[in-house]
Amino acid sequence: MNTHAIELTTRDGNQLRFDCADDQNLLEAAANAHIVLPAQCGQGSCGTCYADITHGDFTLGKHNPSALSSEDKEKGGTLLCCTFPHSDLRISLPFDHDRILIGEIKIRNAEIIAIETVGENTQRLELRLAPDEDGNNVAEFEPGQFMELEVPGLGIKRAYSLSNTGNWEGRLEFLIRLQPNGLFSTWLKEQATIGQALLVHGPKGAFGLYESGLRPRWFVAGGTGLAPMLSMLRRMAEFQEPHPARLYFGANRAEDLFCLTELKTLQVELPQLQVIYCVWKSDESWEGFRGTPVDALAKDLADATVIPDIYLCGPPALIEAAEATARTHGVPHKQILIERFLPA
Repeated sequence: MNTHAIELTTRDGNQLRFDCADDQNLLEAAANAHIVLPAQCGQGSCGTCYADITHGDFTLGKHNPSALSSEDKEKGGTLLCCTFPHSDLRISLPFDHDRILIGEIKIRNAEIIAIETVGENTQRLELRLAPDEDGNNVAEFEPGQFMELEVPGLGIKRAYSLSNTGNWEGRLEFLIRLQPNGLFSTWLKEQATIGQALLVHGPKGAFGLYESGLRPRWFVAGGTGLAPMLSMLRRMAEFQEPHPARLYFGANRAEDLFCLTELKTLQVELPQLQVIYCVWKSDESWEGFRGTPVDALAKDLADATVIPDIYLCGPPALIEAAEATARTHGVPHKQILIERFLPA
C-alpha cells in the first residue's frame, strides 16, 4: 500500500501536511492526523468539504452531482470525503485556517430553553450550554457555522446552522425545518420539552464572512437557509461593519416567510441593510418582489456597478440556480460562498 504526502494551503496562506494511503479518503486521513476539516455528510452529498487540487493525481469516488458542478470538477475541484490520492497532492482550501480544528470535535451538554413555531413547519430551537469541566459555558463559534444535534437515546446526529452569534451566556439558536418522517424533526415536534437535555457536537463548517475590504455583501436565502445569514448579519451589526449589504429572502408563499420582526430589528441596527422579500406564488395583495430570490438577484446584478460577494444558503435547486446566475453576471468564483443543506 502506497502512502502519499498531502499539502493543504488555506485561503489565508497557512499550510498543513499529513499522509494519506491509497485506500483512504482525504477527509479521513486528515482526521487521523488530528486535522478536522469542515465537512458535514461525509458521503459526497452536501459539498461542504469542497477544495481545489492544484497538483497531483487522484480518483474522485461516488458523489452527488449537485454537490460538485462539472465546471468545478474540470478545474480540479473535488470533495475531500470521496477523494483518494494516487500521488502526492497539493490542495487549495476555500476557507481560512481558523475554520480548521486541530484535535477533537467538542461535545457539550445542552438544555432546551425555548421551542417556538415561527412559520409553517419551521421551529426556532434555543439551547443553553452546560458548563464544561472548567466551569465555562461560553458559546464560541463563528457566524455561518453549524452544530450537530444528537437525537436523545438514538446516537444519531443532524446538522443545523446557528442563527445567533457567539455569546457569554452559552445560548445556541437554530431555525429548523420539520421534515416529514425526519428523525430529529419527529423528535423535536413530538417529544422535545423545555428543560430537556441533549448533546451538541461542534462548531463545524467553513461558511462565513469573507474579509474582502468593503466590497458589498449580498445574501441569498431560501427557507431555513436564513439561519446562517442572520448570524452573519447580526455579527456585522455587533461590529458595526460598514459594508453595503442586501438580503434576498424567499418563500413559495407570503405566509411561509418568518423572522420578520428580527429582520426589521436588524435593519435598525444595520442601517445599510436592504431586505428583499421574494414570494414565488404571490397573490394581488403581495407588495414585495414577485418571483424567486434568484430572479431578484439576477435583476440587481444586471444593474450593479460593483461586483458583490454573494453568500448562498438553501435547497440545492436554489443554490445551483443562484450560483449559475452569479457566474453569468461576472461574479468570480472566489466571491461566491455557498452552504448547501439536505433534508434530514
